[in-house]
Amino acid sequence: MKFALNDEQEALAESAKRFLQEKAGCEAALQVMETEQGFDEAVWDTMASELGWTALTIPEAYGGYGLGYTDLIPLLEAMGRHMLCSPFFSSICMGANSILEAGTEEQKAKWLPEIAAGTSRATLAFTEAGGTWCADDIQATYTRTDEGFVINGTKHYVLDGHTAHLIIIAARAEGSTGEKGISLFVMDPASQGLSICAIKNLDQTRKQANITLDNTPLALSAQLGGQDLDWSIVQRILDLAGVALSLEQVGCAERCLQTAVDYAKIRTQFNRPIGSFQAIKHKCADMLVLVESARSAAWYAAWSATQSEALADAASQAQSYCSDALYSCAAESIQIHGGIGFTWEHEAHLYFKRAQSSKVLLGTPETHRERIAQMLEL
Repeated sequence: MKFALNDEQEALAESAKRFLQEKAGCEAALQVMETEQGFDEAVWDTMASELGWTALTIPEAYGGYGLGYTDLIPLLEAMGRHMLCSPFFSSICMGANSILEAGTEEQKAKWLPEIAAGTSRATLAFTEAGGTWCADDIQATYTRTDEGFVINGTKHYVLDGHTAHLIIIAARAEGSTGEKGISLFVMDPASQGLSICAIKNLDQTRKQANITLDNTPLALSAQLGGQDLDWSIVQRILDLAGVALSLEQVGCAERCLQTAVDYAKIRTQFNRPIGSFQAIKHKCADMLVLVESARSAAWYAAWSATQSEALADAASQAQSYCSDALYSCAAESIQIHGGIGFTWEHEAHLYFKRAQSSKVLLGTPETHRERIAQMLEL
């Protein structure tokens, strides 16, 4: 099977490269990561209103362009390569996908047009204190009342939870266990009984928040799909997010390789570029193999998402391999850079922290390998 970008995707890649070279990069990341918001509002507005990135995968019926997941390949790789600090991943790859996969036609028509336009940002609040992405970790509960629902619980590590306009909460019916009784609820951050606290996490290029729900009342219309969801729908939402994360990781890993090779060409030792030493050559060659293998896995997963074929298997393969590949490339990049790579100001640190946080976001590599083994009935 041969994968290659078509002419439109090549044009999108070139457009993203030009824009992100000017508006993103590590210098910009160091500036916005010091702000509480964690991203540049002007850059977000340009991405949404002029470039139309927020509308790419949302169907035309809801104000988007209706493109497939493979059309996100050049965009997400570029975002990772240039270390873009943005709520794109949380809003489009998690929030919008939750509404698309689980919402009714009425709910999609209500929320998706504003997300496509970038005037509204959504996020998915799934994990709790355990930090895992499985059904058993959902302990927030909902109770049905005459007027709607009441929700209690605490959500942890919610991506961009402190700046989102719509928060999609995963909660389970009181008394339910496992994959039964789970629902997704769309709520306004200003809802009664809901409090949001931004947290200081390892990777400040991607902000997170904790969300507490204390007898938070919700209308019946807030429940996506109007009923408890089959777990396969929730898992598909997580798999789609995992594919997007893998594509972003490929871009990050490629940047680590590029900067390491560039440095190895100019840094001299014993009157020779360090890149001429066999040990450094081997490190760079190993990184190239990791990047290209990760790209193959991520692109196949994106194709599977578009074709709806074997998505679960492909998504876990991509997440497992791309997480390890990025971690290895980020660590080797620091080693090749030597002492300068350990300084806070150098970009190698940003990519290493992004690698660490992405490795546990949506499940560790070990978790995904265990899932693949279960699919194979091993």
